[in-house]
Amino acid sequence: MGQGGYRPFLFQVSGRREGGRVMGVTIMKTFTITAAIAALAATAIPGAASAQRGWQPIAQRQANLDRRIEQGIRSGRLTRPEARRINAEFNQLSRLEARYRSNGLTLRERNDLDRRYDALSARIRYEKNDRQDRRR
Repeated sequence: MGQGGYRPFLFQVSGRREGGRVMGVTIMKTFTITAAIAALAATAIPGAASAQRGWQPIAQRQANLDRRIEQGIRSGRLTRPEARRINAEFNQLSRLEARYRSNGLTLRERNDLDRRYDALSARIRYEKNDRQDRRR
């Protein structure tokens, strides 16, 4: 390639010096940083959308948890004491939700309920799989 030949931008490693700086490298660094930011933004947006799709209304979460508790009792995978404790925790959580809703549900209260429902869901999963089957 001659002096006047075409040199693709992405493969330019050195450039002309201007004020002690190599301009081609500076431009390439800027381009690389911009591309990295764009790639990061492109991967973050679908993640936020999928988190939004995974969100369930509180009433639906309650119905799902109640169904899982009942199914665990019917199948024998929850013992009576486990079912009693989980039902008590479920009822306590329902009362807490009613108290929160009495003045309007704030974002902080919504997050608190989500965290508590997640913990109850994990507890149901643990108790159903702890191999303490009810005696028949």
